[in-house]
Amino acid sequence: MAELLLALDVKGREEAARVALACEGELDAIKIGYPLVLSTGLGIVKELAKANIPIIADFKVADIPNTNALICEEVFAAGCSGIITHAFCGSDSLQAIVDGAHDHGGSAFVVCEMSHPGALDFLSGANAERMAKMAKESGADGIIAPATRPDRTAVLRSVIGGSMKIYSPGVGAQGAQPEDVKKYVDGIIVGRAIYESADPGKAAHEFRVRAL
Repeated sequence: MAELLLALDVKGREEAARVALACEGELDAIKIGYPLVLSTGLGIVKELAKANIPIIADFKVADIPNTNALICEEVFAAGCSGIITHAFCGSDSLQAIVDGAHDHGGSAFVVCEMSHPGALDFLSGANAERMAKMAKESGADGIIAPATRPDRTAVLRSVIGGSMKIYSPGVGAQGAQPEDVKKYVDGIIVGRAIYESADPGKAAHEFRVRAL
């Protein structure tokens, strides 16, 4: 059974609250990114967290270690329970995120391969596998691997083993289905197929059932 994470890539407090409330009881976590945070500020985290749903900051952090540590401080002070980072900046930058998350009682997830077609330019193959190995060595809690390429997600699972989580984006609007990848992952990430639905709660429920 895979968890269901909502990629809440909407703008504005009212819209974010509307979708989150509609999906109450159907989600295991909400993933927020720059569109929402830039339009509302980090204060949106505390508002969404009132529903007792973990909030993961999908900032795909990619900077030097000191900056990464400062980002972690702000993210977890705001009430997030997890953070998503890139690994291509190197092991020291990645370690700063993992340590920062753990120091604040949170989790760190590492992007190894993304779900869009352009990811094949750099974030795939040997590069992705090297980053998955780096994520494991850093003590990260999990990785991000694509539902749109389940064969690749299976390879990355073999790299990290069974002790780390895999959260998998690309389900819904990008064409992947829960059934494609759920046997390899711990959670599926769905965005537009839920928040653009006429009934986000119903859509979330249907994805949750299909992830079982």
